[in-house]
Amino acid sequence: MNTRDPRYDEDPGHEPPGADVQAGEYVLGVLDAVQRRQVQARIEVDPAFARLVAGWEQRLGSWLDAVEPVAAPAHAWPRIRTRLGWSPVEGGKRGVWQSVGFWRAMTAVAAAAAIAAVFLGRVPQAPTPVAPPAPLPPPVVVEQPAEPARPVITLAREDGTPGWLASVDVDNGTVRMVPVPAPADAQGRVPELWLIPRGEAPRSLGLLTMDKTQLVVVPKALLRALAKGSTLAVSLEPPGGAPQGVPTGPIIAKGGIEAI
Repeated sequence: MNTRDPRYDEDPGHEPPGADVQAGEYVLGVLDAVQRRQVQARIEVDPAFARLVAGWEQRLGSWLDAVEPVAAPAHAWPRIRTRLGWSPVEGGKRGVWQSVGFWRAMTAVAAAAAIAAVFLGRVPQAPTPVAPPAPLPPPVVVEQPAEPARPVITLAREDGTPGWLASVDVDNGTVRMVPVPAPADAQGRVPELWLIPRGEAPRSLGLLTMDKTQLVVVPKALLRALAKGSTLAVSLEPPGGAPQGVPTGPIIAKGGIEAI
C-alpha cells in the first residue's frame, strides 16, 4: 500500500517522507489523527513497513525503560485519547504507543529531548575528550650573585650637612658619587673631586655634577690610594677644572675613607 502523506499534497514540490521516517513519526506521535489512521492501515497490509514501526517501538521503548514514570491525573487520559481520535475508554490490542507507561514516560523532559534528537537525525554524541592544557613550566629563577656591601662615605659640608654620598668599589676601581641637591655656585664655579692619600698631595678624579649620580673611574696609578686613611674632598673650581692640577677654590665637602 502506498499511502501519500496529505501534508505534501498542497506542495507538489516536496516529496513525501520515506517509509522509515514515516514509521518514526508514527511511533513518536507527531502525526494527526487522519495521518495515523492511514499509517495504521499501511501497517496491516505492508509487512516491511510494519517491521519498520516495530523497530522504532523497540528502539524508543528501551530508552523509556530508563526513565522514571511520572504520574498524570486520571482525567487527562480520556482527553488525550479523544484528541488522538481514539475511544475515550481503553480497549483492544495495544502497542507501545497506546501504553500508559509510554505516555507517562513521554512527560519526562530528558526522554522528550532525546527522542526528538533521534527523530531529527541528531543523535547526541559523547563530547570529544579535550586534553587539558599542558601545565606551564615553572619560571626559571636566575640567581644573581649577591654584590658585596660597599662602604658609604658621607662628604659633609662645613655646617655638617651631607653634600655627597660616595660608594667606593676597590675591586673595580670606581667611586659612585651621589649628590645632595644644592644651588649652583653664584660665581659659575663647578665641583671637582679629589682623592687625598694620607700625608700626600690631593689628586684630581675629575669634575662632578650637582644633580646626578655619577660613576667616577679611578686611574690605575691612584688605585693604591683607595685605602683606609685617605680622604675624598670636593672643591669649587673654574668650569674647566683646576688649571694646575691642584685645588684653587674652597673645599665645600669632604669625608674620610674609614673602611674598605
